[in-house]
Amino acid sequence: MAAQERMVEAILFASAEPVTVADLNARMPHGCDAAEALTHLRKRYEGRGVRVVRVGEAWAIRTAPDLGFLMQKETVETRKLSRAAIETLAIIAYHQPVTRAEIEEIRGVSVSRGTVDQLLEMEWIRFGRRRMTPGRPVTFVVTQDFLDHFGLESARDLPGLKELRAAGLLDSRPMPGREDRDEERDDSEDQGDMFEQEP
Repeated sequence: MAAQERMVEAILFASAEPVTVADLNARMPHGCDAAEALTHLRKRYEGRGVRVVRVGEAWAIRTAPDLGFLMQKETVETRKLSRAAIETLAIIAYHQPVTRAEIEEIRGVSVSRGTVDQLLEMEWIRFGRRRMTPGRPVTFVVTQDFLDHFGLESARDLPGLKELRAAGLLDSRPMPGREDRDEERDDSEDQGDMFEQEP
């Protein structure tokens, strides 16, 4: 197992992108168990300067969150997303898989082709399955790159309403026409039904 841990460590360290267990097993000699080696390796890295983290269905070596300030000089300045792009991305993240028509219904305005193209170009969203409804519209889902950028294991780790309000990102007042009891709902239960797992 020690040898298998070393192999997994070497692959993750050298890879620019997160690696799935299937890919690890494909690269390692026949009979190796990458999943078990990952479990041991993850424990070995606990409390260290880097961690073995899960990103969607894949694994990667990442800097410990509390040491991120050391990397600030290495940060690449990225272009800012427009308000429309941020809203569209948020809707896709929280309601995936979602069609363009559903995004427009939630936002209340049409979604420009450029907004979706920008998110696709950044590889933060991708095309999902087509809906089995008239016209077979394509759906959108967030990508592994999106999860990796925001340090999420899966879309289920997105903050709920209570967390967003606590961080000051949402108005703490209830929305017009909504009862106070809506604020007391368990967000984790509400979010559970929003997501359909993509293969």
